[in-house]
Formats: sequence, structure tokens, C-alpha cells
Amino acid sequence: MKQSLQLKLGQQLTMTPQLQQAIRLLQLSTLDLKQEIHEFLESNPLLELDDDEQTHNELPASIESKSATETPLDNGEEARLESEWTESIPEELSIDSNWDDTYQSSAAVSDNLSFEGDSDFESRNAPAESIQDHLIWQLNLTHMSDRDLEIAYAIIECVQPDGYLSITPDDICESLSIELEDLEMEEVIAVQHRLQRFDPVGVCSIDLRDCLLVQLEAFQTHPLYKSTYNLIDHYLPLLGNRDFAQLSRKTKLKDEALKEVISLIQQLNPRPGSVIDADDTDYVIPDVSVKKRNDVWQVELNNDALPPIKINETYSAMASTAATSEDASYIKNSLQEAKWFMKSLQSRNETLLKVASCIVSRQIDFFELGEEAMKPMVLHDVAEEVGMHESTISRVTTQKYMHTPKGIFELKYFFSSHVNTASGGECSSTAIRAMIKKLVADEPAKKPLSDNKLAAILADQGIQVARRTVAKYREAMNIPPSNERKRLI
Repeated sequence: MKQSLQLKLGQQLTMTPQLQQAIRLLQLSTLDLKQEIHEFLESNPLLELDDDEQTHNELPASIESKSATETPLDNGEEARLESEWTESIPEELSIDSNWDDTYQSSAAVSDNLSFEGDSDFESRNAPAESIQDHLIWQLNLTHMSDRDLEIAYAIIECVQPDGYLSITPDDICESLSIELEDLEMEEVIAVQHRLQRFDPVGVCSIDLRDCLLVQLEAFQTHPLYKSTYNLIDHYLPLLGNRDFAQLSRKTKLKDEALKEVISLIQQLNPRPGSVIDADDTDYVIPDVSVKKRNDVWQVELNNDALPPIKINETYSAMASTAATSEDASYIKNSLQEAKWFMKSLQSRNETLLKVASCIVSRQIDFFELGEEAMKPMVLHDVAEEVGMHESTISRVTTQKYMHTPKGIFELKYFFSSHVNTASGGECSSTAIRAMIKKLVADEPAKKPLSDNKLAAILADQGIQVARRTVAKYREAMNIPPSNERKRLI
């Protein structure tokens, strides 16, 4: 086949570096964006924190900022400098180009930051305490022989996050018999019983029965202590199955006494290790807040969540007075990057406010009446109203939170599928979950509502939903099935 050159016309979607930066900032959460701003402040000397109280709660709309340390310039000189270092800076870069194609990169952030003076840095960033750390700390304060200490350390190593042992004392004894001569099972059991009285009480137990009996020792003066001990020791499976009729016959307790015994058991912790939370705490900073003023719901940006920034005019004025052309070029490049960064931040906030306002206007009934009045809404509905693409709405609503009088919700919480009603309308899946939760809360104690019964009640209200859908919503809300919800009056 003969080779030839041909010219073709076509259209394709390309993105400028400014658009790429705006999209990247748009999908960042508040915490990630705050870190991004601090990194940019470290790398670009033309941008600085705005400590002025008047602009602290406002996003800078322009770069017309003044520094307290700036040498005063007359209006003519200032206008001349402004025109000099803006004429050579283009408003936009060409498409499919990079920052380094036109401008040299700003100084990179040092990987080895110095935290001198921050004496509390290590304590604030240290990992959370585990159950093993908590037990070893108590063990170091307890008087034990060297032999018992070695057994105790071996037992603590086998403790799971929920507080139970991962292996039996027999296995622990067998593994330690190699190091400790003439080790007997009674020694391991004695040390285990001592560790079970550590805080939290009940750790190092073999099973649920063993754990609850250890915790029950604190209630030895209770008038129903013996009955409670007997129930845990012999009839715990019946209690788990909520077979109260069989429990009453086996324990020979009447309903009132059995109810009091169960109430006493409910004061015990079946997972003692859960009180020692080894997971790092995740903090949520709301991006927008919703308040009702003069019978109108208003949406406001949480400007306090992000540090206020501005252009450093002292450095920007050096563009025309720099000793070399290389220094002047560096200042101009950094200035343009700072302008684009601030413009991207402003665009992000405007988009976030627009989308949040649209969500509030569509979900007024939720703010007025609660979850049961939630309307079905998908990304396409908001995208069509605000004139944006669905992918943009998805980025805006991911990891962005709204502070309302009813609590803090992720923006995606307000989007839900719908179920057709008998009248031809639509009902939000969030509203159906709220209805199921309310029905379960008001159900008879001795005869909880099954999934079929819940579906029938919803059908009577005009909501056509299948039993398996009710089961799916119930499981999503961590509501146990009807046989596990049975309780005494």
C-alpha cells in the first residue's frame, strides 16, 4: 500500500492546565484542600495567609491586596508596575500544555520539614493505644513473679481487638512449655483469671459466658445475682434466641423477675475490648451550613474551614525591580500560578454553593418534616438545573458535608432512588428507610413485625415495595430480623 500524507479536520475535547487544576481542587475534601493550600503556600512565595480580620471570612475575589510591610507607592508608579508585570502574562495557557512548558516550577516543598518548637507534635500524631498496650501498661504496675509475667505477656499477645483470646489456654500452655520448665495448666489459668480483672473487666476471656460471669462479680450484692449467674452459666443460648417462654420455665422466674435479670445482663459489655478504640478518629468539617432565617432556608459557605489567602504585594512589586531577568521571570511565573490557584478556589466555592442551594431548594420538605419527607433525586436532576455535567455534580458532592439543624450530612445523602406509589407518584428510598425504622420502633415487643408484614403495611400506605427490598433496607440500617428483636414487655 502506497504511503501518503492527508489532512483531516476533527473535534476533540481538550483541557487547559487551569481547567485541570480546577477539577482537581473541586473533588478534594475540605481536609485535603486545606493541606493542598498549605503546600501551595510553602512552594509559592507570592501567596500568603491573609491575617486581616475583615477578609478572614471572605474568599478573595481579586488579587488587589495590600501588605502592612509594603513600601507606599504613589498611584502612578503602582499603575505602571501593574501594567508591566501583567502585559507579559497570558490569561490562559494553551490547551494540552503543562505548567513547566511555559513557566518554571516554584520551589518544591521540603520533604524534611522542621517541627522545632512544636513540642506537642508527636503526641498529637501518635497512633491510638491498642488493647495490648493498655493491658501491658497495667501489667507493669502489677506485682508478679518473672514466671507469671512471661505467662501474662504470652496471654496478652493473644488478645483480639474485641478482648477475647484468639487461642485457648491449653494452646498457650503448650507453646510456653518449651521455654518454661514444668509449666502446668493451673498456672496459666491463674494468670488468665488475674488478667480478666484488669481494665476493661472481662478481657482475656475464652468465650461470651466466661466474659459475662467475670463482669457479673461486681453485682454480687444484687438480689437477683444468683438467678442471673444461673441464667448466664446454663441458658445463655436460649437468651440469644430470645426464647423467653423456655427461659421462664427453665429458670422458674416470672416475667417481671426475668425482665430484671435480662436488664442486669444488658449492663454487661459482651465486647470489652471495644472500649479501647485503636482506630484513628476521622473529623468531619462541614463545607456549607443551612439555616432558616425569616422562614427562608439559606445556604452559606463555611469559610472558616479554609485558611484565607492573598497575593503578597511586596514580592509582586519586585517583578520590575529584580536584579536579573531570571528573577523577574520567576516572580511573574509564581504570580500567575497564584492568580490561577485563587481563581480555582473561587470557582470551587461558587460551584459548591450553587449545587448545595439547588439541593436545599429540592429537599425543603426534608428540612421541614424530616427523613420521611425526603424526595427522590438523582445527579441528573441537579446537573440539569444548575447547567453542569453529572460528573461535575458527582465531584462536588463527594466528601462534601452540609451542616443542618438535623445534623451533618454528606451531600450525596440527599440523592436516592425512588419507588413508585399506588397513586402514580414516587417515594424516595431514604423516606422508605425512615418509615421502616419508625414502624420497627413502634412494633409490639413480644411480636415484632416481619419483613412481609412491613411490606404489607407500606403497601397499605400506597408504597409498592417487595419483601426483599424491605430486608435490604433493614439490613442497611443494622436492624436485626424479627426473631432477634423479640423482647419482654
